[in-house]
Amino acid sequence: MRYAYFPGCSAESTARDMQQSTLAVARALNLELVEPKGWTCCGATAGHQTDPFLAVSLPAANLAKVQDMKLEMVVNCAACFNRMKVANHDIAADATVRRKVGAALDRDYDGSVKVRHLLEVLLDDVGTAALKRAAKSSLAGLKVACYYGCLLVRPPNILKFDDPENPTCLDRLVTALGGQSLEWPGKVECCGGGLSLSRTDVVVNLSESVLDMAVQAGADCIAVSCPMCQVNLDLRQQDINKQTGKNYQIPIVYITQLIGLCLGVRPEELGIAKLMVPAARVLEKVTANP
Repeated sequence: MRYAYFPGCSAESTARDMQQSTLAVARALNLELVEPKGWTCCGATAGHQTDPFLAVSLPAANLAKVQDMKLEMVVNCAACFNRMKVANHDIAADATVRRKVGAALDRDYDGSVKVRHLLEVLLDDVGTAALKRAAKSSLAGLKVACYYGCLLVRPPNILKFDDPENPTCLDRLVTALGGQSLEWPGKVECCGGGLSLSRTDVVVNLSESVLDMAVQAGADCIAVSCPMCQVNLDLRQQDINKQTGKNYQIPIVYITQLIGLCLGVRPEELGIAKLMVPAARVLEKVTANP
């Protein structure tokens, strides 16, 4: 199975562990991910906060490259996935937007490239049965709070990806690999997103609420598929502990890291050591139960 793969800017910086684990899982499952040549930033949060036209043109530049490749676009960053889907929607729905974007790109783009999240590929193209067959170990009852955040499932009328109030795609993967997917109220609550640097006070408050709900549910770890969510929940735990007097020590792992461990990929190939909160309890559970 061959796809055009858009890694996004964070894959080269703050989310290198997401990138490492994504590519490692793809190799283990014989998924061919081909990066578009000369891909550029999708604009993420900053783009659509600055200028609506820029917010569409930046992702469209990458979508047009993928159109030439005649492949579906696969994305693992929730923010990039969101921006690609929104750009497609706006271009296809509004002839004026399409014309302006075409002028900016010096070519026409019609919004037709199919954009899929890696989770869709894993569930729909690979399938949980094949994942189970490929697994060399299981999550062995690991209690996982699956966290979706805002960008992966909203706005629902455009993304059309899972249930916006009670999504289950992460949960289904965790369960298929032998983990215990927890019922908890925080799975689509906001962690502060792009305010990580500009309003750390807001991020600390929102992220602490998410962490508290996961701990109350008995989670061994939180599984994510968004680099901004991962950074906010992982990096800010020390700040949260200082401000609240609590002692959160809950690992924030990418779903691809959990899958990779079950597929027999070595932790160092998955970027496990890059986590700020050590994932020792995750490694012990998985590696102790082949």
